[in-house]
Amino acid sequence: MSHLNERTEKNCLNCNAEVYGKYCSVCGQENIEPAESAWHLVTHFFNDITHFDGKFFSTLKFLVTKPGFLSSEYKMGRRTSYLNPIRMYVFTSAIFFLIFFSLYHFDNIKPDQSFNGQSAKAINSMDSVAFKEFTKELNDGKPMTRQQFKFYNDSISKKGVLRFGNEYQSRKEYDSLREKGIKKDGWVLRQITYKQIEINEKYRDDPSKMFGSLINILMHNIPPMLFISLPLFALFLKFLYRRNKDFYYASHAIFSIHLYIFVFISLLAIILINKLSENVHWAWLSYISGLLYMLLFFYEYKAMRNFYGQRRAKTIVKFLLLNTWLLFIVLILFTIFLFFSFLKV
Repeated sequence: MSHLNERTEKNCLNCNAEVYGKYCSVCGQENIEPAESAWHLVTHFFNDITHFDGKFFSTLKFLVTKPGFLSSEYKMGRRTSYLNPIRMYVFTSAIFFLIFFSLYHFDNIKPDQSFNGQSAKAINSMDSVAFKEFTKELNDGKPMTRQQFKFYNDSISKKGVLRFGNEYQSRKEYDSLREKGIKKDGWVLRQITYKQIEINEKYRDDPSKMFGSLINILMHNIPPMLFISLPLFALFLKFLYRRNKDFYYASHAIFSIHLYIFVFISLLAIILINKLSENVHWAWLSYISGLLYMLLFFYEYKAMRNFYGQRRAKTIVKFLLLNTWLLFIVLILFTIFLFFSFLKV
C-alpha cells in the first residue's frame, strides 16, 4: 500500500471506472495522488524488493519441503500467498545460469587428437617398445621416431578441424568439382560442405578455438533448450493423466514449472558443493553431491504422487515413462541446437 494521499475524486486514473474504496475494482490501481517525491520512489523500490524476497523465501520453503504442494495450491486457486510460478522460474533460472556461466567457461576447451583410441599425450608417454609397436599401426607397419610422430600429428591437425566425408582445401575446389559433374550434392549437403570448408579455413591453425567456440555457443543455448522442453514435458504429463479430467494442460504446466525450479535450485547447490570440494578437498562433499542427484529423482516421484494422488505402482510406472520421454526430447533438442550452433561457429 502506498503512503501517498488518497484522491478525493472517485474516478480511476488508469481505466476511468468509478472507484469504491481505495482500489479500483476493475483494474486494481490504488486511487492516490499521481504526484510523488523522489523519496517515495526510493521507499517504494525497497518495499517491492522486501515484498518479493518475503514471498520468494516462503514459497521456496514449501517448494523444497512439500513436493507437489504449491502446484496443488495453484490448481485450487490459492495463489496470492505465493510467488507466481512463472516469475519464480525466470528468477531462479536467471540466478542459476548467471552463477553457472560465471564459474564455468567453455571457450578455452582444447580437443585432444586421438589415434586408434589413444591420445597424442598418451602415445608420447609410452615407453620406447610400446611406442614403436603402436606407431607401426599408424604407418603401414613401419615404426616412427618421436620426431616423425610429431610431424605426423601436426600434418593430421592441419588437414582441417572437421574431417568427415570428402575434405576440400577451398570452396573454389569444391565448386569446380560440382561444375564438372563429379560432385552432385543437393542444396542441404552443399551448404553443410560450404560450412565445413569455412570452418577449416578459419580455424586451421588453431583447432581448439573452433571447439571452444562451438561448445560455448551450445552451452549458452541450454536456457532456451530447457524453456522449449518445459511445455513438451507438460504435454506428456497431459497424455499420462489424460483420464483425469480435473487436470487441464495448465495444471500440468504449473507442475512442470515448479519441478524445473527445484531442479535449478538443486543443481545450483551441487555446483557450489563441487566448487567447494575442489578448493578444500573434503572427500565427503562428493557423497553429498551424489545424494542431491538421487534427491532430484525422489523429489520428482513424490511430487507426482502428491499432486496427482495415484497409487505408488502407477506413479512409479508413469515416473519412468516421463523420464524416458524427457531424455528423448532433450536428445532431440540437443541435436537441433548442436546443428544451429555449428552454423554459428
